[in-house]
Amino acid sequence: MQENRDASLEALQEIRSIMDRSARFISLSGWSGIWAGATALVGSYIAYGWMQKPDYGYARTAISDGSSNYFSPFIVHIILLALSVFVIAFAGGYYFTYKKAARQGHKLWNNASRQMLIQLLFPLLVGGLFTMFFIYYGCAIFIAPACLVFYGLALISASRHTLSDIRYLGMLDVALGCVNLFFPGHGLMFWAAGFGLLHILYGVIMWNKYDK
Repeated sequence: MQENRDASLEALQEIRSIMDRSARFISLSGWSGIWAGATALVGSYIAYGWMQKPDYGYARTAISDGSSNYFSPFIVHIILLALSVFVIAFAGGYYFTYKKAARQGHKLWNNASRQMLIQLLFPLLVGGLFTMFFIYYGCAIFIAPACLVFYGLALISASRHTLSDIRYLGMLDVALGCVNLFFPGHGLMFWAAGFGLLHILYGVIMWNKYDK
């Protein structure tokens, strides 16, 4: 009797595991968060170095008081740097997630990962459009807060189709972006904290919880 009960319990657990994998993408790696955070910190360091150059003095002042010089060379360089950071972070995240999925015997591309990607991309695209308009209309102080808030909303939206822990990272990013609104001229610091430090902290927690 006890053996039958144990066998039934194992079968139910296996069924639940299969249903969980089909509904949620659970192969996100903690190393992906650590990689993304480290990449963001390097990007922030490069941007800070640019802002100290005399040639960018006007642009630095413009960013501090919120009156950006539209798509000036400095702003274009910052946009290209941000895109480069995103591509490098995404590539590293894909690599670590692929390795974890292969190790677990899971498919990287399935219905859950497709749904997660859709939920993630829509807020990011809207946030990117908002950011471009902030730049165009000379509202540079809203660039970092907008990036943090929309990225946080994207994580919260995607959390329905992956590990629920990512929701808390999204909530912290949204909160950090809102706080940044009260400290104009410190966007780079908040950007580094939200995309850099929080990602590393999240990655370490995820690694200890799911990967270790």
